Amino acid sequence: MSYKYYIGIDTGVSTGIAVWDAENKDFLLIETTMIHRAMDLVKQHANRSDTFVRVEDARLREWFGQSGREKLQGVGSIKRDAKVWEDFLKDIVCPFEMVAPKNNTTKLNAGTFKSITKWEGKTSEHSRDAAMLVFNFIKRI
Repeated sequence: MSYKYYIGIDTGVSTGIAVWDAENKDFLLIETTMIHRAMDLVKQHANRSDTFVRVEDARLREWFGQSGREKLQGVGSIKRDAKVWEDFLKDIVCPFEMVAPKNNTTKLNAGTFKSITKWEGKTSEHSRDAAMLVFNFIKRI
């Protein structure tokens, strides 16, 4: 099925969100915000029933490397956020997919991101990761 809007979510304390307009083939929004604001935005789009959401899901991560206790606690927090997003999307009956981090292009610097997507606005690592969840996905469908 084809949708008008595709939303990418990079979970975490600083939630990355990107909204792709499939008709105009351009991003409407790429930003970093708090989780409740990102959820409000998703809910606004989901009410129109023409939106598909892709969420990076740290629970699907297979490798964490040599990390200290604090870093592992942070991973636990991000895993909890993925569960919160999954429950939220089910509750609002919005089509979605939970995506393993290995199945997304992440950690692009601003220059590389700009050259790939042609996005002129300001971005953060989280917002770029969210955008790549939908940008690469759109190219495949």
